[in-house]
Amino acid sequence: MEYRDDVYFHSQPENEAPFSAEEFASRLQRLRHRMASAKIDMLYLMAPESMYYLSGYQAEWYQAQSPQQWPASSAIAVHVDHDRYILFDSEREAVLGRVFTRAQDVRYFPRSALRGSAEFAASELKREGWLNGTVGMEFWSYRPNRPISHRLEDAFVAAGARVSDATQLLRDVRHVKSPAEMECLKEAARIANIGMAAAKATIGAGVTELEVYGEMVRAMARAGGENPGITMPVLSGTKTNALHGLATRRRMKHGELVLVDLAGVFKRYHINIARTFSIGEQPVEVRDLTTQAARSMELIRGILRPGLPVSEFNAAVLEYFRGAQLWERRGWVGGYEMGIAFPPDWVGNFVFDPASEPDTTRTFEPFTAVNYENQFFMPDHRGQYFTIESFLFEEDKASMVSDQPFDVMVID
Repeated sequence: MEYRDDVYFHSQPENEAPFSAEEFASRLQRLRHRMASAKIDMLYLMAPESMYYLSGYQAEWYQAQSPQQWPASSAIAVHVDHDRYILFDSEREAVLGRVFTRAQDVRYFPRSALRGSAEFAASELKREGWLNGTVGMEFWSYRPNRPISHRLEDAFVAAGARVSDATQLLRDVRHVKSPAEMECLKEAARIANIGMAAAKATIGAGVTELEVYGEMVRAMARAGGENPGITMPVLSGTKTNALHGLATRRRMKHGELVLVDLAGVFKRYHINIARTFSIGEQPVEVRDLTTQAARSMELIRGILRPGLPVSEFNAAVLEYFRGAQLWERRGWVGGYEMGIAFPPDWVGNFVFDPASEPDTTRTFEPFTAVNYENQFFMPDHRGQYFTIESFLFEEDKASMVSDQPFDVMVID
């Protein structure tokens, strides 16, 4: 046996699975119940968030833009009739799997196809009797890419299965959190507040955007925070009109607006907050606009509750901003689900905003989390007022998570 094989298959590192075996078993049971309702016999899951949700699997590299010789390959197969899953992976990740998962059934691709083989996966699953019905795949996930997705689908069909899109199934299951997940979100919120405080303490004339970025990352990492799913923007001056820009070596100037958009991350659960700062005072017309926009958050605080209809929330926000004559200045007003995320995104599946067609059935359910964004353009192209707050909906209460004010914060 080669030494590397001895390491791959006999090294026993300390297990760092993020949740108990009981928590993962409960998640698997919930998923199987939904599979039965949807008449899906087997799921073949390759989205990083899906693999993590069921097993704790996490890695620094998911072969998202890799050479064709190294395609995305790790996956989890779940059958509606079995209380276990099968983890497929390269033997090069054998130690990683033992660090982060509690997987009991791991199948390694043959060395001749070390980075993946659709035929091997199909052969193993057929031998288990798991390809006799409908197989659900995540067609809306970036992973696997189109060629690998087609290769898997063809192999499953050749083995006798029917293949359909089941992207929404696991996303719906993930929407409502367990008590353990809610605790992760609360810890992520604590970390996010530490990051924002560090950014606030660093912003100033002559300071680069990257310096602020570095200080808030360091503060959150020291508090136990992890790498977020999106590179966090720190933007200054008229660059704040491009909210999805990146921090650069640009030095901030007196009189400019500065936007900070970050996420605290704990066990891959994200909480997003953003705030607007000003280096020195802004003109009166800017202060009036931002104060009006910030006051909307007190209106929202007064109506938040578990079970709040999304349509009621949207209607209240729309009425306020129209009454304040801000609606036509909006960039975007709305929010989306928070939860598990890996690069390159932290935007969750459920999205809401007042400009969309009203959904009279959807509510902010207990044990869910969302962010909410206010974006408004300043006069004379000076930039944007940008605030993000996250809301946690528990069984008997709803809360905002940040400890920073919503109005523009002036840095002397």
